[in-house]
Amino acid sequence: MRCRPFDTVAVTSPQPPSGFHLTGPGADPSPLPLSLRERDSPRLPRQGNSKMTLAIDSADPAIRVHAETYRQAMSAKRRQTLIGVAVFIAFVLVAARGSEVDLQKFAENAWRFPKYILETMPTLRWATLGADVAEWFWGWKGWLKLLWQTILIAYVGTILGALGGFLFCFVAAANLGKSRWGRFATRRFLEFCRTVPEIVFALIFVIAFGLGPLPGVLAIAIHTMGAMGKLFSEVVENIDMKPVDGLTATGAGWWQTIRFAVVPQVLSNFASYALLRFEINVRGASIMGFVGAGGIGQDLIEAIRKFYFTDISAILLMIIVTVMLIDYATERLRHALLSLEHGR
Repeated sequence: MRCRPFDTVAVTSPQPPSGFHLTGPGADPSPLPLSLRERDSPRLPRQGNSKMTLAIDSADPAIRVHAETYRQAMSAKRRQTLIGVAVFIAFVLVAARGSEVDLQKFAENAWRFPKYILETMPTLRWATLGADVAEWFWGWKGWLKLLWQTILIAYVGTILGALGGFLFCFVAAANLGKSRWGRFATRRFLEFCRTVPEIVFALIFVIAFGLGPLPGVLAIAIHTMGAMGKLFSEVVENIDMKPVDGLTATGAGWWQTIRFAVVPQVLSNFASYALLRFEINVRGASIMGFVGAGGIGQDLIEAIRKFYFTDISAILLMIIVTVMLIDYATERLRHALLSLEHGR
């Protein structure tokens, strides 16, 4: 008579509770007196974990079915992953061909970019370092004034855009909008505002209002309103509706419900998104001067066109340092707001 094969597996089990003793595989773990336990049974090892062996029948049909099911599931998952990667690569290649990406041309001319960057850097000598840096940043007073104007353009544009997004987001939210057609029209309007690039709006407003910071402010405000309206409406759609239902049941109006049931839930997220958008707008306002919409971009594009290489690197360095400082400050503010929200 042949026995079926068994697999021996080491299983870790916790130490039995005090006062219990297992006398056999099918024994009842009943409490025994201390004297009987010490007299009739060996003392169990006093370790955190004790090991025992558990026999698993590898020829059991149920275990073999489970193993085969797991193997098939893993094989299907690998196939899906490979197919997904292949489809992704195919789409990338098709998109690159459609956009006329020439890798050979890129490889032949890639050295020109670092060469241009190196040409914009001044020659600094340790013996005359102070004089060289002073010559490098010869126009720092005027550049700082234009840089401050850039920050103000971004700030005012962010405030106006965030206010517009705040007003439109409640109508665009699916859980609060009363009119279906009103919600549809509001969403399409916000899509138009954020789809048209800021630089295009700036060109239009320069023609309408002339040169200066005003076209830049209006361009950033409109684009920010479209982006903030979208983000704010998504936040509103994820609120807890119980306070809204409670105020509605008491006879509160729509604006009263928004004021006392919705705004307290979303205000911190709104502020966080507005700060994040301010970071983006500072970068966007830096190029508004390319089309005459104010800011430091006007001097930057002039230096690029006239090949004032050292001026290019000086202005870019000032913009980079300013954006880094603003990013750091707004990041700390956003984290503080989120901490207040989670700690409430």
